[in-house]
Amino acid sequence: MTIDPRPFPPAAADEKATLTGFLDYLRGTVVLKARGLSDADGARRMLPSPTTASGIVRHLAQVERSWFHDDIDGDTDGPWARSRRDRVWEFGVTAEDSLDDILLDYAEACAESRQVLSGHGLDDPCLGTSKEHNVRWVLVHMIEETARHCGHLDIIRELLDGTTGQ
Repeated sequence: MTIDPRPFPPAAADEKATLTGFLDYLRGTVVLKARGLSDADGARRMLPSPTTASGIVRHLAQVERSWFHDDIDGDTDGPWARSRRDRVWEFGVTAEDSLDDILLDYAEACAESRQVLSGHGLDDPCLGTSKEHNVRWVLVHMIEETARHCGHLDIIRELLDGTTGQ
């Protein structure tokens, strides 16, 4: 029996812990879906669009940095700003890109997001480009965004090697 490595959301907690628990569970699902693919399979296009497993993970790392650093914290000058200017770069990968490196970068982006979030309450307004949103909205959006891409990773992984499940 394989032990599920994802952190499960708390069964009963306050709103912030519940939201962050579900987001962390989905972040773990991204890693679960991508881990074990070769670099070539991570970069392999299985759909008519340029969507790849590695590209989705790279995109999610940039989304983490953009929403948490840029939008919540108001730090609009970081390297994540490139994704607003260059969407091809954000999703683009080649067979030479290391999926392990992309997953490591995603883990670092998620850790950075947790650090940013630790200094804000749910009702705090965003300080960056999304001043009309509060932190709660960003967390709910990140749950939606990450869950949607988990579904994409499900399909890509099944097409690549037949793996299905959680």
